[in-house]
Amino acid sequence: MRKSSARGHRPEGGERVLILSAGVGAGHNSAAAAIQQECARRSDIAEVQVLDVLEVSSVLYRALLGKGYFVLVEGLPWLVDWGYDMSDPPFRRRGPIDPWTRANAVPVISAIKRFRPTAIVCTHFLPAQLLASLLLRGVTEARTAVVTTDYDFQGLWLPSAFHTLFVAREEARVELLALGLPPDRVVASGIPIAKPLDVAPAPLRDSTKPPMLLISAGATGGDYTVSVVRQTMHMRSSFTATIVCGHNDALRQRIEELVAPAGDRYRVLGFTEEMPQLLQRADLFVGKPGGLSASECMAAGLPMVLVNPIPGQEVRNGDYLMEQGAAVRCNTAATIGWKIDEVLREPGRLQRMQAAARRIGRPEAAANVLANTLDGPSRPLVVTRAAQKAILTASGQRVVATDLTGPSALARLIDSAAGSTVALLQAGELDNLRKRYAAPNGGMVLRRGQAHRWLPREARRLLRALLQGDKTLSVRAEGVSARPTIPPG
Repeated sequence: MRKSSARGHRPEGGERVLILSAGVGAGHNSAAAAIQQECARRSDIAEVQVLDVLEVSSVLYRALLGKGYFVLVEGLPWLVDWGYDMSDPPFRRRGPIDPWTRANAVPVISAIKRFRPTAIVCTHFLPAQLLASLLLRGVTEARTAVVTTDYDFQGLWLPSAFHTLFVAREEARVELLALGLPPDRVVASGIPIAKPLDVAPAPLRDSTKPPMLLISAGATGGDYTVSVVRQTMHMRSSFTATIVCGHNDALRQRIEELVAPAGDRYRVLGFTEEMPQLLQRADLFVGKPGGLSASECMAAGLPMVLVNPIPGQEVRNGDYLMEQGAAVRCNTAATIGWKIDEVLREPGRLQRMQAAARRIGRPEAAANVLANTLDGPSRPLVVTRAAQKAILTASGQRVVATDLTGPSALARLIDSAAGSTVALLQAGELDNLRKRYAAPNGGMVLRRGQAHRWLPREARRLLRALLQGDKTLSVRAEGVSARPTIPPG
């Protein structure tokens, strides 16, 4: 494990990158695969491993978190919406990991110890929360990146310790800076998507031919696609359509029978590896606004017609895409054909939506995640429990955390040598540290030693995470401004 705090340091033998995901839907694993693919493009990475943390968990744990979520989506969508809102406040859960999750995390911790990563990238909040506890306990010193996979930021993703937090858009970054997080630890990278290494680019869209619709049922093949296809058969506009049914063979057969009378207007596929080429050739995407699907469409300059979004994250994804002019949403199956007709028949509208999609697309997101992780600070940012409580309380009172004053005000510790922010804490905690570690120059020198054992437990956790293998660390303190300067992400 590296001990140096110098920016740009490269470990002897090359970087060892561990990518942790969780198979709750396809998006988190797709983002992990995109980052893995980007690792292959870098000569400074010696080895990379990808681990789906649910795959090494107990069968019951995997079933409840993986399959259970989609059972709720199908049968009790209002409960999914409620759960999303309930878990949205930042740092709502601040205590240690519950015993059941801790027991299921044992294989993951063992994998980390065996692989000895220099960098860990988390594309799901479950491993992100686990890594926070490992950083605080000194189990790993690997640079830890948390990569969100939806356009809207959910508070559940915010861990108590990490090196860099990657969000999909600048508004999410502004939100996190308003919570008090430092600008040097939050990057608006976009959502990582794969770019095939050995496939020729798809032909450009042909404006002389009828528009092509790309209708997606998702990886598992949602039955709602039948209604979508049926409504397109009533459209007045000239078009062709490619329908991707995923792994659902029964759905593919139903749709093939449905569109048989239409001749060669429709092309029906099952699961396909040519999705990147289809995205490049299509003129309009019809499907759900999952974070990865939407990000792939935007990178290809492909606007979307949104159907059947999952309450919570997909609804919010859709809100962003519509706000940017890159999508329209159908709230009922009966109007899907009419809605698509409206887009195709209005002069210039499809072209304006395609331009909007290209404008917000981030095809280089995976490369940005790796570059900022490997070249970023080697010491983690630690958010103390007192600071977490202050942020949560402020959120509940509809107060911006950076507006807090008095004992509840937030403060930051800055690594004097590296210039990176290493801790977010409350003003009272800062006063206690100053009493013990004040330096003549007005800063502080954090030290190991006998006085360490007499510190409060939270302060000991902070020192352990910040000092890592060093005996001392020179830091300076600064308040968190109510109106922070926000450089571009």
